Amino acid sequence: MLTLEPLATVSFEVDPQRGFTPLCPDELPVAEGEQIVDELNAQAQFGRYRIVSKDCHPPEAPWMARTAEEIMAPVSGDYPGLDIKWPRHCVVGTEGNRLLPGLPEEAAYDLLIEKGVDPLKHPYGACYQDLAERETTGVIEWLRERQIKTVIVGGLATDFCVKTTVLQLRRAGFRVLVNLAACRGVAAESSATACITMRRAGAELIADSSELESA
Repeated sequence: MLTLEPLATVSFEVDPQRGFTPLCPDELPVAEGEQIVDELNAQAQFGRYRIVSKDCHPPEAPWMARTAEEIMAPVSGDYPGLDIKWPRHCVVGTEGNRLLPGLPEEAAYDLLIEKGVDPLKHPYGACYQDLAERETTGVIEWLRERQIKTVIVGGLATDFCVKTTVLQLRRAGFRVLVNLAACRGVAAESSATACITMRRAGAELIADSSELESA
């Protein structure tokens, strides 16, 4: 069992949005992505605060793939804030932008982080608005102001936004616990590689919230 200090612990839910699940099959569905809700709610019981990030994309952007063949192809042109193309997803005002059914309303969270608003930037991690990690979302500063030591992370997807957020939090000096039951990945192989990368960075991976207890 991992013992946590409740007043110094936060539950961090990374992009648990409908656009990343089969609930929105035309966006960027991750298999079983809608099944993480119970574990996200369970891990939240161990934190003083509960925070969530969301992709909040515009309706058009250079990173949006027009065909299936373009998905994950490099973005052409002079766009230093972009890397590869993705299907249109999590556009503000659409069903895909909404949190998963069974999660609290956005206003019930202690902090909501909106990322990916700029069409010329497509960040993965929730701690920065850009791939170069120069433009903060403010979450690291928010955690430090509240003297948080431990962050429990779950969300979508393991091999992209979850992994990147975990690495950002580790570089910022936080203890990070990754709740694998509260995560799902785009692909099995890349998710396994992501787990290795997170563990090497010092993150602690747990099977589910039953491995946690409060001091």
